[in-house]
Amino acid sequence: MSVVKINVLTVPAEQRETLEKRFASRAHAVENSDGFEWFELLRPVEGTDTYLVYTRWRDEAAFQAWMEGPMKSAHRGTGAGEGEGGQQQPKPAATGSTLWSFEVVQQAEPKNA
Repeated sequence: MSVVKINVLTVPAEQRETLEKRFASRAHAVENSDGFEWFELLRPVEGTDTYLVYTRWRDEAAFQAWMEGPMKSAHRGTGAGEGEGGQQQPKPAATGSTLWSFEVVQQAEPKNA
């Protein structure tokens, strides 16, 4: 059964462009991961400063393997301060993050006309 992970990011208005550029620069980082099924970055339209990062995985094990491997490598040193090789790393664009987890129990696809 597929699982969905939604990372809820609080992003101040002045950091929105930065966040979107960072995701765009890593656009293909997850696509070749075993068990990966889908990704969407959802920008808030009105009334909130919360972005949603939607990913869908074959199962929890596939998500955990990505978290411990490619994701950890991609996010290593993204906090303020020095990263690998003494390079300055940018501060996070988000001021808060929460991870929601769901199991897919029903789904529908468009019917061919």
